[in-house]
Amino acid sequence: MAPLSAAQIVEHPEYQHVIWDLKPLKKGKVSVAKGRGGPIQIAYEIHGNGPTKIVPKKPRLFDSGFDHISNGTGRINVIRRLGLRRTLTSTATGTLKSAWQRQTKDFGHGQNTNRDQSNKYSCLIFDNRGIGESEKPLARYTTSEMAKDTLELIDDIGWTASRQLHIVGVSMGGMIAQELALMVPNKIASLSLVSTGPSIPKSIDAQLADVKTRMFTEEWLNQADAEGHFPTNGDRFAAQEVQKRQDINGFTRKGFLCQIAAAAFHHKSAKQLEDLGDKVGRQRIMVVHGTADNMITPPHGEVLCKELGGEERGVTKVIVQGRGHGLPMDWRKEFTKLIGGFVEKTQKL
Repeated sequence: MAPLSAAQIVEHPEYQHVIWDLKPLKKGKVSVAKGRGGPIQIAYEIHGNGPTKIVPKKPRLFDSGFDHISNGTGRINVIRRLGLRRTLTSTATGTLKSAWQRQTKDFGHGQNTNRDQSNKYSCLIFDNRGIGESEKPLARYTTSEMAKDTLELIDDIGWTASRQLHIVGVSMGGMIAQELALMVPNKIASLSLVSTGPSIPKSIDAQLADVKTRMFTEEWLNQADAEGHFPTNGDRFAAQEVQKRQDINGFTRKGFLCQIAAAAFHHKSAKQLEDLGDKVGRQRIMVVHGTADNMITPPHGEVLCKELGGEERGVTKVIVQGRGHGLPMDWRKEFTKLIGGFVEKTQKL
């Protein structure tokens, strides 16, 4: 089945429901980076009120530049873009906090088993500097500065106890998570590094169709929409991309390019990753990667796991056969189960 065009996606009745209306327990903005080029307002939401804290970070790294899409009403400026007491934290480059809506629902509301999880987990989701409802200063962004933003946000909302944070970092979010864990290793209850590495491939030139093939397998893209309504999974993903690109206030050229620069210059040496493993504790670290990841290829995950200390020293490594870069979306049920199980395991350490 041929994928829907951007114009067909905008006209599809499901397009208005691509972003789910999940009501947060709390939302607001926090000023961070005072004395570090700020203050910068970071927009956040907390879903659920349970004792297990989750902070998801999920930027996507390699969507390219800016483009325009016409939906029949004129030209729309578009940006192509690539964050639990029980706390999970994860984040990604150029990604809105709504990109975590599946995991927000699974952990902060009702799981896809329809079990209410809101009394078990508290999930913090937020827009990194340069994206969405957060401020977008023109400055040199780095993954370490974005990790400091995350830490100041977490401190402001009062998630400050020892071994309280369950961090889930996907893609560039995994890079920010590495920086965060090095800063406050004693606050980390678990660290799940998904589809990421100690550094990234430098190419960022990808069109929307190419991004889909980089992030997901062709088999999954062509399957019937897992949420219903759209013809295929690929059409739903494209709809989310189109909707994000129509947000000319949330996605600016300035903020996007600053985030890309942060990702491009991220690098953690073997010695730094060794220190991270020592300080956080290798039994608290999990590396997850799909064998069909064409965006941050599997060798990056292998190197990350090895330099953290490897399986022989206690790092958990999960290789997902036949899956691509977008594991939280195309491997949702299994991903939720994997993260939930690792959180439960590390709670006992």
